Parts: sequence; C-alpha cells; structure tokens
Amino acid sequence: MTGIPSLFRGLFDDAAVFPPGDLSLPEAVPAHRVHRAAWYAEAVGPFLCGAARLDELTTLDLAGVQVVLVLPGGVGQLGPALAASRASGVDLVSVEIAATTPVPEVVAALDRLLPDGVTAAVEILRDGGDLARSLDALVGTPYRAKFRTGGLTPQAFPSEAELAAFVSGCAERKLAYKCTAGLHNAVRHTDAATGSEYHGFLNVLLAAGAPERAGELLAERSGKALAAVAGELTDCQIDGIRSSFTAFGTCSIVDPLADLAALGLLEHPLENR
Repeated sequence: MTGIPSLFRGLFDDAAVFPPGDLSLPEAVPAHRVHRAAWYAEAVGPFLCGAARLDELTTLDLAGVQVVLVLPGGVGQLGPALAASRASGVDLVSVEIAATTPVPEVVAALDRLLPDGVTAAVEILRDGGDLARSLDALVGTPYRAKFRTGGLTPQAFPSEAELAAFVSGCAERKLAYKCTAGLHNAVRHTDAATGSEYHGFLNVLLAAGAPERAGELLAERSGKALAAVAGELTDCQIDGIRSSFTAFGTCSIVDPLADLAALGLLEHPLENR
C-alpha cells in the first residue's frame, strides 16, 4: 500500500493560513512547497489564501504554487480579486466564493467574470435559507458546492442530519462538492476540550459513496468499522466518491495522513525499512 491510494489523492487542500493553524504566509508557502515535494505529494491539493491577503502573498516566491482564492465577502470581492491576481501573475486555479447573496447572483457573476481554466466552488451558507433551492441553482453549472463542516465554536459544526442533507442533496443533483473547516481527523469524535462534535473526513468520503446511508455513516465513531468499509471499495466506487466529494481544506496535511496510517489505509514508504 506504499504511496497514496486513489481514494485520498488530491483530497487535502492546504489551508495552513486559516484557523486553527494560522501560519503566516512566509511560513505557509515554503511549507506547501515541501508538501508538494514529499512522498505524499499526490494527496496534496492547491494552496488556499484569503483574497484580502493577496497583496502579501504576491511578495513571496510562488514558483510552482497553485493558488485558490477564498472570497468570504461574496461577489463584491470577485472582480477585484481576479484583476489583482492577473496583474500579479499568481497561478490561480480556482476561487471559493461565499453565497452572501442568492446563489443565482453568484453564478451569474462567475459566468461573467471567471477566466477560462479557473474553476469555482460556491459556499452554501448554513444560515442562507433553503438548502434545496441553493443547490438547485448550481445544477447545470460548472461550479462545485462548498459546505462548512466546522469552525472555532461548537455552533460552527453542523449536525449529522444537516451535513447528511447536504451530501444527499448534492448526490440527488449530481453536484460535486468540497468541504471546509473541522475535518481535522479521519473519524468522527467529540473534542474533550471544547465539546465540539467533529466530523471525520473518512465518514464524509463513505457518505459520498452511499448517500442513502449518509446519516448513519456520518455518525459512525469506530475507525475500525470505517476502515473496513473503505477497504472493500471497488475502483468504480472510489471514482464515484471522488467525483462527488472532491476535496476539503485542512490546516494540517500531515495529521490526516497519520490518521489514515493508524487505520491501516496508508503506509509510509519508509516505515518498514
């Protein structure tokens, strides 16, 4: 099992500059380059940066660094961020834009402004109203949905039922999606210090493959049970899972990999020498 199994390739977008990691950009960019050169490089997605920090980002050596701009302010940030990225020569591969206005307005702005070759994910805000209507607005577009799975307070974490509704809603509409925040570990657990109920990224992967059982799979707290299910997936099932759940932002790349190794789903190429 040496190397990165296909279930986890490109799964971990590098969100090191976001809480709770909070690395400075001068620390995070070189660290990203190290990740991209490591034995686990196939697991590592692009580098995520808030649009408000673009000026600072462009003072650094970005050779070989693919950038995703995160736009929490919605469509008002889109045009200026795209113009600034073009002027600076950043290798912009995607934007992630919060639906602070109705999703059809966000889609219209992306259709109008997004350059060829740059993808987008639209964050469906948890307090943004009708989930079904928001997802419906993405059907037939090239844009992924995005959902927030945690944060710095217990209230920032959606319930199993809420996350299951998002996963199954995307499956019904054949929408690809990514997640952000809170998926620090493979398996669902309760944080002893804060009491927050953390979702597991392995739970979400398996729920993506069986959306009719999403609630059950998201609630599972046995790593052994989840690893057993993951170990039985066929190549076709894995392709289906990853065409649905494409990635998530994580402030640590190494910690999720350590979880997978502990579950027997990943092997460090040097650990048995």
